[in-house]
Amino acid sequence: MSSPLARAAGPIALVAGLTFAAMDVARLLATDWSVDRLSRMQQTPFIVANALHFVVFIGLVLALVAVYMRYAESAGALGVVAFCAALIGTMDMAGNMWFDGFAAPWIAATAPEAILAGGSGVLAIGGFSSYVLFALGWIVFGIAGWRARMFPTWVAVVFVIAGLLGYNAGLSPYGIPIGLAMAALGWWIMRSSRASAGQRQPLGTTERRPAD
Repeated sequence: MSSPLARAAGPIALVAGLTFAAMDVARLLATDWSVDRLSRMQQTPFIVANALHFVVFIGLVLALVAVYMRYAESAGALGVVAFCAALIGTMDMAGNMWFDGFAAPWIAATAPEAILAGGSGVLAIGGFSSYVLFALGWIVFGIAGWRARMFPTWVAVVFVIAGLLGYNAGLSPYGIPIGLAMAALGWWIMRSSRASAGQRQPLGTTERRPAD
């Protein structure tokens, strides 16, 4: 755990998770359901919220990497499985969200018939894969991470539930559970670190300095 990223895994996971959940709430508030889909996709609040949604995916990936680096030495093969599953699913969904945030508004303005036609062929396959892999990735992360003793049972359960709900994470508010799960993991890491530090340095004792 010599890496600064690994040492900061708790705060990174907490902040990234809360930001991810908050951004999904913002997307929900920025969605104007009173207008048709094409008009909605060209509204500034909707465009900004979707673009920022991709940005918070970057934070989620950084948190995942930091958590894995913190426990990599002790997590073994199962830890690798947990990390890779969540990373693959998150990266796939992040690509989907980049498209929604940056490409879709331009398509809606320049070629609206493409939006109205709906997805088909490889586009539909790619979109479907992102939802499936995102959900499976975090479910596997919860189960394998628990078996690898990266975190306790209750954290594993939270991630499994968040993964199941995360199948629709491209649509708010279904991404909120993943954000809260990562924030809960960050909180647990910080709490565990403080407890470990307290055991190493009993309360009321002071470190003795060598005599000059």
